[in-house]
Amino acid sequence: MSQWLLNVRLETGEQLHEDGSIQTTTNLFHIEINAGQIAQITVADTAFQPENAKDMQGQLALPAFKEMHNHLDKTYLSLPWKACRTVSGLEERLHYESLELSALADNCEQRASAMIEKILGFGSNHIRTHVNIDPYIGLKNLEGVLAALDKYKDYVTADIIAFPQHGLLRDDVPNLLREALRHGATMLGGLDPGGIDRNIEKSLQTTMDIAQEFSVGVDFHLHDNGHLGYYTIDKWLDMVEEKGFNGKTDFSHSFSLGDVTVPEQIAMAKRLKEHNVAIMSTVPFNLGRNIPPIDLLTEHGVNVHFGCDGFYDSWSPYGSGDILQKACTFADVTRKITERELRQSLGYITNGITPLDGEGQMQWPRAGDEASFVFVPSSCSAEAVARPPKKRTLMNKGKFFN
Repeated sequence: MSQWLLNVRLETGEQLHEDGSIQTTTNLFHIEINAGQIAQITVADTAFQPENAKDMQGQLALPAFKEMHNHLDKTYLSLPWKACRTVSGLEERLHYESLELSALADNCEQRASAMIEKILGFGSNHIRTHVNIDPYIGLKNLEGVLAALDKYKDYVTADIIAFPQHGLLRDDVPNLLREALRHGATMLGGLDPGGIDRNIEKSLQTTMDIAQEFSVGVDFHLHDNGHLGYYTIDKWLDMVEEKGFNGKTDFSHSFSLGDVTVPEQIAMAKRLKEHNVAIMSTVPFNLGRNIPPIDLLTEHGVNVHFGCDGFYDSWSPYGSGDILQKACTFADVTRKITERELRQSLGYITNGITPLDGEGQMQWPRAGDEASFVFVPSSCSAEAVARPPKKRTLMNKGKFFN
């Protein structure tokens, strides 16, 4: 049975003023939805009163957001308040995390559910989550995350990454990762082959072997700075060429790309584009460290996606799960102040989909598209990015969340 969304505000183009400024133009439309897809879009007519209709009262429709770097299993959400311990570095942080993993594993489903609720409430209908697979808890966190995601399957899809948070080349971790991929994980993770595993070539080769064995993609956490991280990416891309693994790799964080010279950044951007490798950034400007040159990567055709990372956990007491705020922070820090710059920044949280293209031509939504939206009380997507509204309503494939 069809349903109708009435008086939905859609972006239709742009108007160029005499002073050179640009203003986004919009209009109101009625949208028919059938079987989770857009059946038709018509200009709003106040006399049109179909059955099974919801009046959206002029709210702006944006593409549903994508949370592309998260840790559903780590959060303290739903538990009593707890701040973090001071540490001297990454290895000490991992040590303290390992001490609490077993205790937290028993309520993983509860905590992950609380996190999913937050993420859905902010407008994301897809979550890429890394899940700890390690000698301390085996597959317990994976079981909890899978159970939590199943409860919200009408509203969210997920990439579930078997993640060797405490190192790949230790104990029986490679076989634990294999077990995770047999029991619901959809991707393979990696972590600092230099800084954590301290054997770049062996770590990368083991990762490639498992990925090819299960025909899954790989998402590396790469915190290693400077030329250590740069070499790691370069070495992996050599293996991608050799193994024909194009289009199956993403690098998260990738701080090293912000540590090297611009010519080196450009050279790597070209390699990433050639092998269809995406960068998943948590845009952590608050950490005072270099981040990947997102604008440069985008200019060279590299796909860049944003994620909130873990929030309120043993790593940080901060964060909300608001991916639109991440886009706002990025635009603010990199001085995106024009209408076009702001609205194109939305693409970092929508898998590249924006209502208007770079020239201001309408390209979304269209009949036949998936009926997944975030409805906001904003005048246009540029305003939504610059001033993220608190009120949002998510629809996933024709179903409203809450």
